[in-house]
Amino acid sequence: MEWRSPPRIPRIPRHPSSLATCLRYTTMSALKQGEFVGSLDCGTTSTRFIIFDKHADIVAQKQLEFPQYYPEPGWHEHDADEIIDTCNACIDEACTELEAAGWAKDSIKVIGITNQRETAVAWSRKTGKPLCRAIVWDDSRTKNVVAHYEHKLATTGLELDGSFRKREEGIKALRKVTGLPISTYFSAIKLRWMITHYEAVKKAHEEDDLLFGTVESWIVYRLTGGLDNGLHITEVTNASRTLLLDLHTLQWDKSLLDFFDLRPSILPKIVSSSEVYGNIKNGALQGVPIGGLVGDQQGALVGNKCLKQGEAKCTYGTGAFLLFCTGPDIVESTHGLLSTVAYQDGPDAKPVYALEGSIAVAGSAIKWLRDSMYLVTSANDVNTLAASVPNTGGVYFVTAFSGLLAPYWDPGAAGLLIGLSSYTTPAHIARATLEANAFQTRAILESMKLDSKKELKHLKVDGGMTNGDKVMEILADIGGFDVIRPEMRESTALGSALLAGSAIRLFGWDISKPETLSEVNTRGNTTFVPGMPEEDREKRWQGWQRAVERSKGWEDTRVNIAALRACCNLT
Repeated sequence: MEWRSPPRIPRIPRHPSSLATCLRYTTMSALKQGEFVGSLDCGTTSTRFIIFDKHADIVAQKQLEFPQYYPEPGWHEHDADEIIDTCNACIDEACTELEAAGWAKDSIKVIGITNQRETAVAWSRKTGKPLCRAIVWDDSRTKNVVAHYEHKLATTGLELDGSFRKREEGIKALRKVTGLPISTYFSAIKLRWMITHYEAVKKAHEEDDLLFGTVESWIVYRLTGGLDNGLHITEVTNASRTLLLDLHTLQWDKSLLDFFDLRPSILPKIVSSSEVYGNIKNGALQGVPIGGLVGDQQGALVGNKCLKQGEAKCTYGTGAFLLFCTGPDIVESTHGLLSTVAYQDGPDAKPVYALEGSIAVAGSAIKWLRDSMYLVTSANDVNTLAASVPNTGGVYFVTAFSGLLAPYWDPGAAGLLIGLSSYTTPAHIARATLEANAFQTRAILESMKLDSKKELKHLKVDGGMTNGDKVMEILADIGGFDVIRPEMRESTALGSALLAGSAIRLFGWDISKPETLSEVNTRGNTTFVPGMPEEDREKRWQGWQRAVERSKGWEDTRVNIAALRACCNLT
């Protein structure tokens, strides 16, 4: 299968009149100088460039969506060139907005970058061009590849310290090194699929022409020059989502590269979350340093200032991602969670770790109600519709559109609406959709409590879903904890901005000293307190667990390994 990027239509440059040019230069000469930090936030469906001041007030911003490709059921792809196009456009247009507000664009002293984490990008060392479309983090096409490596782990094993660890011992060894299970979620599995199914990627791998990275790697490579000495780096939180990083050493693990049959030369250099990596080569911010890189969910952890052991946040966007800071300790989960790097605030700093639980479907379930079921005309209507009934009328909605992630880890689970009756209305289904989000959050927090031996008293939240009060009330009721929603909820972007500012000590920020961030994002919070009686909460929780059990194992994910090897040429 050969993938070719579609031809691009060149933009026709606009030539302003001499009068307009004079007016522009006159205006620029009157622009004020200030000190700001920029954040390039590349999410699943859009890119934003946000310019913050020292209080985390937004001075200027621009957001642009980029196309989503779904060529087969369960497949989700991005065009890496379209991603970088939106990055450049957002930077340019936000800088124009900054100047319109009276500030010179060179007031931006440093930028940070945050990104969708497990999305895999493959490009050519010789041409600097993508070799295929990027495979997005929630893509589930790699189920057979997962089955193959689970079988390999059971039969051949993972070689560590000169001996092969097989079966349960192999699974435990892999989790100890990486903090992760073998899953469609992680980018090394996506890369293996690319090498197997795209001839251009396979050839590039064999000829040592392949460069691999997650989205921040690709963006930094292009912003710093691409073929013209562009940097090929990846940051530790993103590297920790590949299945190739040793959490303890923060280095690529040779045994894992051998296990997945990958060349070390294709991998980027690993860097910390906060340091000056290089400067932007071209465009509106030419010469400005890039000082912060972080995966989006870890970025939200930093942006919410959850920098101490025991603090937690959940970001509700397309999916939902709950991170619990464990400080300097790697907590090995025995209850279905991931151990991951939270951040590393400098190349010589000790890393901070976290436990993470991921929900594949959160805001995307509301989009499904709108775009596929036509129950509402806008996402905001879901809150109104759900609030029109006092409960779900006995309905549960397990939103397993692409299997279940933490803490269940069942790729064969299917979406399930259960408890339907002639009494059921669209309002009950809308409320069940919001409750599904709350139940899955509680499931993760129950696991975190067991792993960390700590009780969570409150949860900080951000993301698009948190704009609705009803979904926050339901979360507090079903979870049984206080939900704290900040006034300024661009936490993901703010996290990368804080890391970038900390790298050059802008505004005196120092991530290792949380007190230096005391004036950041202090507008205030809204707290949602549980109002549901404990007896009702537990009854609802037991019903959710029964619904989840019925959704599990719907799709048979077992494969014929011999046939898989023959068709995929896997070793």
